[in-house]
Amino acid sequence: MASISVDHVVKSFGKTPALRDVSLDTRDGEFMVLLGPSGCGKTTLLRTIAGLERIDSGRVRIGDRDVTYLPPRDRDIAMVFQSYAVFPHMTVAQNIGFGLRMHRRPPTEIRSRVRDGAALLGLVPFLDRFPAELSGGQRQRVAVARAIVMDAPVLLMDEPLSNLDALLRLQARADLKRLHREVKRTTIYVTHDQVEAMSMGDRIAVMRDGMIVQLGRPMEIYDRPATQFVGSFIGSPPMNFLRGTFRDDRFVGEGFDLAFPKPADADHRSLLVGVRAEHLVLGSGEIPARVAVVEPLGAHTLLTAMVGTTPVKVQVPIDTPVQPDDEIRLGVDPALLRWMDEGTGAALPS
Repeated sequence: MASISVDHVVKSFGKTPALRDVSLDTRDGEFMVLLGPSGCGKTTLLRTIAGLERIDSGRVRIGDRDVTYLPPRDRDIAMVFQSYAVFPHMTVAQNIGFGLRMHRRPPTEIRSRVRDGAALLGLVPFLDRFPAELSGGQRQRVAVARAIVMDAPVLLMDEPLSNLDALLRLQARADLKRLHREVKRTTIYVTHDQVEAMSMGDRIAVMRDGMIVQLGRPMEIYDRPATQFVGSFIGSPPMNFLRGTFRDDRFVGEGFDLAFPKPADADHRSLLVGVRAEHLVLGSGEIPARVAVVEPLGAHTLLTAMVGTTPVKVQVPIDTPVQPDDEIRLGVDPALLRWMDEGTGAALPS
């Protein structure tokens, strides 16, 4: 296995910056997720690690080797692309063994590795089939098996589940997590889906505008977002935010006047207070709200309530007797609040 180190990498396409002084260390055997919206630079960062994009400045190391200027074939990596890139004229076995043949491995070794890779991903019954005879999920597993059999210490994956439907994605997430536990390859995984990131990553690097804005374990980022952007991007539903200021030790905004504990550095500035939907308690507390929408979701009900003119999501038990236009009150444990500066969006020191 091998660690991966990206050190102050800068990359532009013409006059458009794609990566702005990005540094990231991925530990040996770690499953690192690069998460962010389209155009944030996550795929560009993955491709610079793979050697598919030349950087303008900075360094890339894999293990103890500086690979900054090495071509992809010399970096000892395997990659799974969003499109899978399986060859339609080859059988599953031929697709899985393609890289091994290009490296001129002995036929007996190729057959053995192809069989092992197919067994790991449940593809043994399909080895003689062509991609057109497979489902989307099966083609995705073929692409992963082709990367796994190369026995490279680093596996790079660029949104490999984005072409699957919701049910297949759920199963594929579990398969990839199991696979990583079994093969223990250092993995960098690109996605814009925060559910994939939360469920699969050992750590998540959240990216925006070519920069990493927060790096940490999934629940650390979920509970303690470093910025309003991160709080809004991570979580389904995203974190709620109320805008206001402190006046005489009370947090005051449109439609509320609350006795919240004042955070450090709160004076003389407009603030955002963030709170998750599941942390709001219906029927107690001093936050006045009016129910706008009731959404039964099976395991729970999701309310959209208006606090002044600000919509707030509230998660309540499925059997909660509440209807649109009901006037309600919401409470929250002050320890679960996340305070941010409205101007910068950055979290205040806690």
